Amino acid sequence: MFSVVYPVVPFISLENQHTRVSKGVVECSAVMEKSNGNVPQLTVNQGEPTLVCPAEETEKGLYFLSNLDQNIAVIVRTIYCFKSNEKGSENAGKVIKDALSKVLVHYYPLAGRLTISSEGKLIVDCTGEGAVFVEAEANCKMEEIGDITKPDPQTLGKLVYDIPGAKNILEMPLLVAQVTKFQCGGFVLGLCMNHCMFDGIGAMKFVKSWGEVARGLPLTIPPFLDRTILKARSPPKIDHLHQEFAEIEDKCSTVDLYKDEMFYRSFCFEPEKLEKLKKNAMEDGVIEKCTTFEALSAFVWRARTKALNMLSDQQTKLLFAVDGRPKFNPPLPKGYFGNGIVLTNSICQAGELLEKPFSHAVGLIQDAIKMVTDDHMRSAIDCFEVTRARPSLSSTLLITTWSRLSFNSTDFGWGEPVLSGPVALPEKEVILFLSHGKERKSINVLLGLPASAMKGFEEQMHV
Repeated sequence: MFSVVYPVVPFISLENQHTRVSKGVVECSAVMEKSNGNVPQLTVNQGEPTLVCPAEETEKGLYFLSNLDQNIAVIVRTIYCFKSNEKGSENAGKVIKDALSKVLVHYYPLAGRLTISSEGKLIVDCTGEGAVFVEAEANCKMEEIGDITKPDPQTLGKLVYDIPGAKNILEMPLLVAQVTKFQCGGFVLGLCMNHCMFDGIGAMKFVKSWGEVARGLPLTIPPFLDRTILKARSPPKIDHLHQEFAEIEDKCSTVDLYKDEMFYRSFCFEPEKLEKLKKNAMEDGVIEKCTTFEALSAFVWRARTKALNMLSDQQTKLLFAVDGRPKFNPPLPKGYFGNGIVLTNSICQAGELLEKPFSHAVGLIQDAIKMVTDDHMRSAIDCFEVTRARPSLSSTLLITTWSRLSFNSTDFGWGEPVLSGPVALPEKEVILFLSHGKERKSINVLLGLPASAMKGFEEQMHV
């Protein structure tokens, strides 16, 4: 699983975006760990937003979005922190803005606006209107922000720009960028991008291409723009059971628990802990091998189920995304510009999950991964075409991992980012995996739980 996926309806309200941004976390780095504890109140002065259009004339008209794009239309916020000993940030805004204009020639749909097609689906009107760009200045040094691996309502929301008055995604540009300069010579690039335009892999390729243009280099991987290769079949063929869309009866009133105050924590799993988890999964000989993702996902699925005190006969669903790019037949083109990820799932009773050996939970996840074939993915695309169903999060845990995404490969001329990652958890039912540490071999597990459940979860985090 390579990418983040947020299953929500297309017309998601944006009225509470600042609340959601406040529940943010980013990958930790040495720069942010140098805080002396006297953390100042971060003030960010934003300039006037401007529109950045493609540097050349581009195609106009309607741009098709596949059914894999339809399922995850939500704004995703990420930040990239840069600081160079050799280079200040005086011209960072100009360099990044000029490069954006040039890279939009290749990625011209991002300069358009989202609308609704005659079929009632999301589609892009390639108007060439442009992406929104904002320059800003902070009142402190980057290292004075403090430890922002913990949610901070006063910090991360100021490093990205929200469109004033926007009530739904149709009123949001597909790409919004903010460059915030700090007093130390460092700067932060904060991005708001609509997930319907690309998954994590595609987003990383876009930002990497943007950096290549900023450094005067040709694109390593030009985008492949034709998404019609993932059109639904005619007539549609639903050959598989798609329980990712299934609504589960909430016997434990978990939904009411999640109305209580939420606590947000991150837990670091170093390589030694991860290896121990994999060893524990294989010790009874039921499974011969397992990946880090399989072992860690099974571990947190069980821990969360226990922490929520689910009834033994309560069904619990685990949702996660699998990179479908290499699994399609033929595989999707290398530079595919769009969502190439598909949701898969495991469902079992809470009692079964907790009472059977750890290897059983890992096996359920392995079976869910094996289920993802070309035929199954085409069936899922056709299922949406017929039903317009979206994944339900009732009695469900959605795990999304960004630990394999190449955030550190982004370079606008100031070297690799000293800090990068997502700004917020999208939904309360989501657990996020982030790579951690200089060698990116540790994994930070970030989640939110009702106050009544977090203590129980913490007690189970000792491997």
